[in-house]
Amino acid sequence: MTKKEIIASALKLIFQGINQLKSNFHGKEFTIDGRLVGDIGEVIAALGYDVKLYEVLEEGHDGKTSDGRRVQIKATFKDQLTFKTVPDYYLGFKLYESGRHDEIYNGPGHYIFNRYSHRKGIGKILLSFPNDELIKLSEKIPIEEKISRRKG
Repeated sequence: MTKKEIIASALKLIFQGINQLKSNFHGKEFTIDGRLVGDIGEVIAALGYDVKLYEVLEEGHDGKTSDGRRVQIKATFKDQLTFKTVPDYYLGFKLYESGRHDEIYNGPGHYIFNRYSHRKGIGKILLSFPNDELIKLSEKIPIEEKISRRKG
C-alpha cells in the first residue's frame, strides 16, 4: 500500500468513527478541523511537494523547500482556509472524506496579504478566506513563484 493509499484508508476510518459519535451523541458536531487536519495537510505537502517538514515547531512556518523557502501549510474540510501571520510561502489544501484533496493556494503569502489588506487584523489575527477566492488568486501566481510538486 502506498503512503497516499494509507492516507485515503485512514481518512475513511476516521469519518466512520466521527459518524458513529454523531449518531450516538446528539447535539455535538465532533468537528474534524484542528490539529489532526493540519497534520494531514503537512503530510500531503511533504509527500507531494518539494517540502521538508520541520522536526520542531516553528512559529508561522511548517517546513522548507530544497532551495530554502519557508512554507506554511494549511488544510481544511471546510470551504475556507485560515491565515494569520504573513508566511514566506503558503500551501493550502481542501480535504475530502474520500481521501481526495485539492490544492487551494500555492504561492507567496504576500499575495494573500495584499489581496485582503483591507481586512481588519490582516497579518495579526487569525482570519478565514473563501477557498474559491484563494483558488482564483493562486491561478494568477507565476509558476516560478509556486512550490514545485514532486514527480511520480
